[in-house]
Amino acid sequence: MSQEYFDEGELVGVLTAEPLDRVLDYKAPEGGCWLGAFVEVPLGPRKVLGVVWGQGRGDWDIAKVRSVRRVLDVAPMRTELREFLEKAGAYTLTPMAAMLRLATRAPGLSDPPSMRKIYRLGATEPDRMTDARRRVLETLAEYGGLGFTLKELSDLAGVTASVVKGLAAQGAVEEADTPRDTPYLPLNPALPSKALTPDQELAAKVLREAVRSGAYGTTLLKGVTGSGKTEVYLEAVAACLKAGRQALVLLPEIALTNEFIHRVEERFGHPPAEWHSGVTMTERRRCWKMVGQGAAQFVVGARSALFLPFRDLGLIVVDEEHDTSYKQEDGVLYNARDMAVLRASLNKAQVVLASATPSLESWANAEAGKYARLDLMARFGAAKMPEMAAIDMRAEDLPGGAWISPALQGAVHQRLRDGEQSLLFLNRRGYAPVTLCRACGEQVGCDHCDARMVEHRFQKRLMCHQCGETKPVPDICPSCKVEGKMAAVGPGVERVAEEAARLFPDARMAILSSDLFGSARALKQQIEDIAAGDTDIIIGTQLVAKGHNFPRLTLVGVVDADLGLQGSDLRAAERTFQLMRQVAGRAGRADRPGQALLQTFQPEHPVIRSILSGDEEGFWRAEAAEREATAMPPYGRLAGIIISSPDAAAAFDLGTYLARNDGVLRALGAVVYGPAPAPIARVRGRHRVRLLVKAPKAAALQGAITQWVGAVKLPRDVRLSVDIDPQSFY
Repeated sequence: MSQEYFDEGELVGVLTAEPLDRVLDYKAPEGGCWLGAFVEVPLGPRKVLGVVWGQGRGDWDIAKVRSVRRVLDVAPMRTELREFLEKAGAYTLTPMAAMLRLATRAPGLSDPPSMRKIYRLGATEPDRMTDARRRVLETLAEYGGLGFTLKELSDLAGVTASVVKGLAAQGAVEEADTPRDTPYLPLNPALPSKALTPDQELAAKVLREAVRSGAYGTTLLKGVTGSGKTEVYLEAVAACLKAGRQALVLLPEIALTNEFIHRVEERFGHPPAEWHSGVTMTERRRCWKMVGQGAAQFVVGARSALFLPFRDLGLIVVDEEHDTSYKQEDGVLYNARDMAVLRASLNKAQVVLASATPSLESWANAEAGKYARLDLMARFGAAKMPEMAAIDMRAEDLPGGAWISPALQGAVHQRLRDGEQSLLFLNRRGYAPVTLCRACGEQVGCDHCDARMVEHRFQKRLMCHQCGETKPVPDICPSCKVEGKMAAVGPGVERVAEEAARLFPDARMAILSSDLFGSARALKQQIEDIAAGDTDIIIGTQLVAKGHNFPRLTLVGVVDADLGLQGSDLRAAERTFQLMRQVAGRAGRADRPGQALLQTFQPEHPVIRSILSGDEEGFWRAEAAEREATAMPPYGRLAGIIISSPDAAAAFDLGTYLARNDGVLRALGAVVYGPAPAPIARVRGRHRVRLLVKAPKAAALQGAITQWVGAVKLPRDVRLSVDIDPQSFY
């Protein structure tokens, strides 16, 4: 049994978040320390954060071993979390230092407990208004009653600290002393829930019993859009809280949190803790600390909330579990859905994977009996599933440069006459995906990436969606220097909005696209306004497909249903099916019937036919049979190897060497494909080369890949990353 407590002067092994890839020896401080303690240690001339990971190795000159400076006043990291970080790191082939960074992403953890000054909106007006003062007051108004530190408020408003201090002196901003981190208000799971249908009550009963068992288990909660999955899994949350354990609900999109927080507050009396990029740094630190102390019973968060230091985690819900945003595509490459299952298994907790259109992986695990499965077959109350139909664009008389067919126009006009909402959906941000010169054919590309720049007309800029680089829309061709020949080609959501404004001049419109909002709060406010009925026509990207409830929305028009079917992505059919079914499910969620119209040039395509027929089980069975026949996930394993370098030849040379020396992988029955240029072959000035490893499902792939790439010394400026279970191949 490992030692749990270390007396002063004993050697302890401390894991830091510094890229050293080893545990360092230190002497336990005065008063000793516990296993898992968060500590501050000297590293060279710096002081860094670390965690006591175990006994020291003793392989360093004892006279040179330095002492831990101090133990932080936070709850020690529990055994389950340390084990989770080790197992997750081993699965994703991530160094432990990077895993620890995921688990310590809260500011000011090493600050001593103290009072702090915070600033809120005051009761009086300033004697005079300046732009800087207006920005401060607007920032405070936008965030409601939240308090900010002086630095947070001045940074958010883009002003100096003296502007805030001046407003505080006049009472326009309130300055107050408050404890740094306080417990969250206790939730009451005994409050009455909403009335449940018999289907909902049966599913809730099964989940309550699973949570009360105190054992690990995973359940796929599959319910048609609008069937009330949220109310069902909130009953599991209630059972978890009654058992004195903590619950975590993961949401795929920040914009979903506002409505969800209101529902939690209605159900349990107070809001839960929040962990996502839309909350202040102060709130993030408070959430992190209170979770560790058990003073936050319920957390709603983004995928990184999985790495919070829960004291006793009893339930994890992954809402919209199929959503691609659960896969982190940079830094540590992990899938939060899979990591939720791993963490729950170590915590003897339950997992609920909720979706109307589950991932094929979850569907197959339920089919194989690894996961339990509960189905909600009907919408809640009087709501019915929308009628779905295709608009064959080959038969529509549509002029060049127009995208909304006469058939779809007629359906929108009817909704306007009836006082109902319509949604025009196109999963492409910006105004136009390509800007080209009609004189020479040059397409404007990014200077740092092999990607075309997307016009964002509202911002009057071209933007690279790979690196974020922007430049003005040119009047003169950068290649042939001819003036007045630059043209936007193809539609983005902004262009559809421009066309809709011409076709429906009296309609009130709103565009929902993530790049058009400066803050999460502004996006949430727009969604609340739409739900309240302040909009006639919504024009949106995939953001609108994620669980929103717009009671007046009765028509969904998909502008280009064929968009996701292009290319050779392994998951193209699955994702198109999910997205179309999800966006169609926004229609008719109240007592008015809904309709979904899909504009397509290939209505006979198997995926389009499956979407229209509603035979979801038939689609999953066919997709599963195709994947199984080719031994592709979830019936086989994939790993992506991404090599990047400023020098294309260096990246290819390394890729070629690896491909030719793949004996350790061939011994497993694995096959290496490539090297080949990545579909986007240059990002931020670095050339990118990919290899793909395909292996049998039972293969011990991680160990073999570690041995394979570990035998290579990376040349200077060459980087190599491994993506286990890749979800995209860009």
